[in-house]
Order: sequence, then C-alpha cells, then structure tokens
Amino acid sequence: MDSGICFLFMGIIILATLIFALISANSRKTKKHLNIEYFRLKYLEAENKLKANEPTTYQIAILEADKLVDQALKERGFNGETMGERLKNATNSKVFSDRNCIWLAHKLRNQIAHEPDVKVSYKQARGALVCFKKALKDLGAI
Repeated sequence: MDSGICFLFMGIIILATLIFALISANSRKTKKHLNIEYFRLKYLEAENKLKANEPTTYQIAILEADKLVDQALKERGFNGETMGERLKNATNSKVFSDRNCIWLAHKLRNQIAHEPDVKVSYKQARGALVCFKKALKDLGAI
C-alpha cells in the first residue's frame, strides 16, 4: 500500500509540474498590456503636427508616428536591433491586419531619414499616418 500511495503522490507532483509549465509558457505568449492613454495622446500629437499646406510638417509627423510604433513593438516584447527587424518579427507573428500598410509607411520613414532630397506629399503623409494608427491598434497600443 505504501508503494501505491508513493506512486500516486509522484503522479500528482508530475502532473502539477506539467500544468505549471504550461501556464508559464502561455503567460509569456500573452500580449503585454500597453499604456493606451499614453500611446493615444502621443499619436494624436503626431497627427496634429500634420498641416495640409505646410510640407515641413509631413516628415515630422511621419517620423514621430513611426517612432511611436517602434516603441509599442519594443514594449510588446518584439526582438530585433532595428525597427525593421522588430516589424519583421511582428509580421511573422501575424500581429498586423494589413502588413503591407505598415511596411509602406515605415519605408517612407526610411526615405525621409536617409534620402535628403525626398519629397513627401500631404496625401502620402496622411496615408502613412493611417497605417501607423492601424499598426498601433493591432499592437493594442490604442
């Protein structure tokens, strides 16, 4: 009888250990909660910088919105040394409802940052901001 109780006790310990391991693994996969109010306000600040007849504001709004998406990616725990790497990891995880949209917006940001003579239209800037906003929603930031 003692060996039967011992086996039962060991079985319970093994089962409890497995359940604990599964719970721990699933909790790491769950979405980290972001400060929605912070991201909402920061996105609105970037959006409000965009002025239809002031081309200098187009690039500033895009750079700020892109930076905000990168911050959300970092806070959500996506790895990578660059935003591009973090975007790729998020895209592979199927986080984005429209992955082409966020990639086009980020590529526009890269043009602004790396090509001194790039011209951005109001329509392009507005479209990029829509994509950044959609990405922030997908990330649970707004």
